[in-house]
Order: sequence, then structure tokens, then C-alpha cells
Amino acid sequence: MSAIERTFKSLFLAELLSGMALTFRYMFKQKVTINYPFEKGPLSPRFRGEHALRRYPNGEERCIACKLCEAICPAQAITIEAEPRADGSRRTTRYDIDMTKCIYCGFCEEACPVDAIVEGPNFEFATETREELLYNKDKLLANGDRWEREIAANLTKDAPYR
Repeated sequence: MSAIERTFKSLFLAELLSGMALTFRYMFKQKVTINYPFEKGPLSPRFRGEHALRRYPNGEERCIACKLCEAICPAQAITIEAEPRADGSRRTTRYDIDMTKCIYCGFCEEACPVDAIVEGPNFEFATETREELLYNKDKLLANGDRWEREIAANLTKDAPYR
């Protein structure tokens, strides 16, 4: 670059003007940021968030205590205890997930033959203590009841790829 060109750019503030032109170009375009707590971005149907136990439409829990999710969990975060019912079927008496161990791999969801355990659309479950991240059967069923509509819609959207 010659001395004349450098002097010309310095005298007329060429870098400043090109920066201002760039600023004005983007000033009038649609914004790409979102106001997070009030606006939420789209989630994939395959998003793996907070765990939930689902129920059948008649209200009975789906889990048949096959323990496949407990066996496949690489972090060993799932604990299941089961006993037979009077009608001969097996159901869980204890279903615990230690969310501090969970690596959100989705293996439990893939292993379940009846879609009982799923990872739902909720990603906002921060807690103040570790004990709040030890999920028992009641909390997992409550999550399933709360998010059932979204979970069912996501499973329907993902069904062709399963």
C-alpha cells in the first residue's frame, strides 16, 4: 500500500466509515436474538431433557418392570424394584433416577418396549440442592402427567425414524 493511499484513508477515516456502513446495514434487519425467559426457541422432537414416566390413557402406569432401562444405563443412574400384582402382572414399587449421574444418552428411552420412560421437553429444572435431583417414581409420574401432550406429539413426529 502506498503512502498516498494510507494518507487518504487516514485523512478521510475510511475504516470508521466502513464500520459505520456495516452497523447501519444490520441496524434495520430483523433481530436474531430472543428475550429468553419470555421467548423460547424451537426444540427438536428428539430433544432429551427431564425424565418422565408415562401412563396409559386409562391412567395405569406403562412401566412393566422389565428393568431393561436399568440394565442399559451406562451411568447406573436408574434403580428399579418390582413385585407381582394380584392379577399376575409385574409393576414397579420403586423407580428412582439419580439425575446427577445421568448423562442424558437416551438409552433408557430406546430400551423401553412400552415407551414408559422418556426424556421430555423440559430443560429448565435447575435446583439448589443435590437431593432435589434424586427423582422417585412419584416425581417421574408427575412429570409424565405434566408433559404428556408434548411427549406424545414428539414421539409421533419421531416415529418414522425409529
